[in-house]
Amino acid sequence: ATIHYMRIDALKHLSNHTKRYVTVGVIVYAIELVVIAVGQKCGLSAVAAVGLSFWVGLVTSFVLQKLVTFRDKRTHTAVLVPQVAAFSLLVLFNFGFTLLVTQLLSRLVPAVVTRTLALGLTTIWNFYLYKTHIFKQSETIPLD
Repeated sequence: ATIHYMRIDALKHLSNHTKRYVTVGVIVYAIELVVIAVGQKCGLSAVAAVGLSFWVGLVTSFVLQKLVTFRDKRTHTAVLVPQVAAFSLLVLFNFGFTLLVTQLLSRLVPAVVTRTLALGLTTIWNFYLYKTHIFKQSETIPLD
């Protein structure tokens, strides 16, 4: 019982951004696991199933991270184009990293494990980049 209360107390100290980021991440992760399982059941290799899950998770993640985690409702071109460009570059890097991890470890562990490992690692640098660059909202108010 003491451990349970300690975990709840630790969660109180997380920022709202962090709590929303983790929640969205868990939802996207669950979706990706379903895609991997269904993909492999339909005959896809581990690499192909993880690749497919990555792209499904990507679209879901961008929308939910922007709108839910960082509450960034700005959709005008001057904001959205740079966000999509920066997100796309990060995604390309993460995709290559994910497939590399899967390729290196697929003979040792199941695809779900390789995706989980890659996701855990990319989650750390993604949160930092989302918060400090990609979805950062200006502190100043435009004077229009």
